[in-house]
Amino acid sequence: MNDAFAYPPRLLSKDEAARYISVSSKQFDRLVDDGIMPKPKRLGVGRIVWDRVALDIAAGDLPERDRGGLRALLEQSGRVSK
Repeated sequence: MNDAFAYPPRLLSKDEAARYISVSSKQFDRLVDDGIMPKPKRLGVGRIVWDRVALDIAAGDLPERDRGGLRALLEQSGRVSK
């Protein structure tokens, strides 16, 4: 799809949201399920979208590489014990 926007859209489909944060759609689903990325919003009947600003905030909250990395994310989501 060729986007003609001169600005980034505020609401993104799941595939667009995954691309926006540089992960696969499957990995994005896991991040949402684990509470690391925000849950979607409903736009009308049956349209599910993610708020780009909420994605920016969640990305900003990710730990830095030197501060625990993946283990810290898994601990935060409760998937492994501290």
